[in-house]
Amino acid sequence: MAEHEARAFWIAAPGRGEIRDEPLPPAPDDGVVVRTLYSGISRGTESIVFQGRVPPGERERMRAPFQAGAFPAPVKYGYSNVGVVEEGPRRLVNRHVFALYPHQTRYCVPAAAVHPLPPRVPPERAVLAANLETAINGLWDTPVLVGDRVVVVGAGAVGCLVGWLAGRIPGAEVTLVDVNPSRAEVAAALGVAFAVPDFAPDEADLVVHASGSQSGLELALSRAGFEATVLEMSWYGDTAVSLPLGEAFHARRLTIRSSQVGHVAVSKRARWDTRRRLGLALALLDEPALDVLITGESAFDELPAVLPQLVSAGDRTLCHRIRYR
Repeated sequence: MAEHEARAFWIAAPGRGEIRDEPLPPAPDDGVVVRTLYSGISRGTESIVFQGRVPPGERERMRAPFQAGAFPAPVKYGYSNVGVVEEGPRRLVNRHVFALYPHQTRYCVPAAAVHPLPPRVPPERAVLAANLETAINGLWDTPVLVGDRVVVVGAGAVGCLVGWLAGRIPGAEVTLVDVNPSRAEVAAALGVAFAVPDFAPDEADLVVHASGSQSGLELALSRAGFEATVLEMSWYGDTAVSLPLGEAFHARRLTIRSSQVGHVAVSKRARWDTRRRLGLALALLDEPALDVLITGESAFDELPAVLPQLVSAGDRTLCHRIRYR
């Protein structure tokens, strides 16, 4: 490959991806050239994008930081990229870094857009940083207190990370709930309890919903205790969702609260920005138990065939890693 060329994965049309050659500009004085080692597929959001299901009214808000093209397609989309700096400031050259960049073999961005990995965080695990940042922001939106009973409905990557974070609060009783019973092994590795929906505990102080399904949200409402909060962390794209608000919702004085990573939670916004928040996520990845969330790996050249398979894989996939070497 020529010095100033790269290969990138594009969604050419809803449901169809392809790899394209792209020119790579030289790094400016304040920029870096990064050679990608790994990228991660955030299955929930990227499935919606791949299928062309971003609602027209949300297309501008849903743009990734270094997205090219526009929804529904053609579009180059992604936000979990780990690589090594080839060119740039001396303090960054040869450093492993994380960036909110799509699936591409090499890229050029401002130096401020890359985040050096902490020494004890391996590049292979750092692809979880974006999902962990989402989980952090969610628990900033509705904090877990000492001794809280927490139910997390939906043991995808974000749900598992929420459960893992909540389980580190002293005295917190945390249960991951999922229709896939094999998630019990993941929950055990993360140090929290597990239940299938029929046996999900009730009277929770906080219920976090991350299943992306209407049935999951209905379950979340049914397991919340009196005056508890249901934190909605799923994004449904263009799918409409109805709720049973005519049952015990009002009598139990429940609160439904949304969380979205695009803005730092109000509770932290005066002192934190997105860079500091992502730095925290990277630091927290110094935990080998989190490797259980990497459920598969494929070569970059396989992406056009792999992404449709992941979309149809349902709850079998957590984080799928793409390797570039």
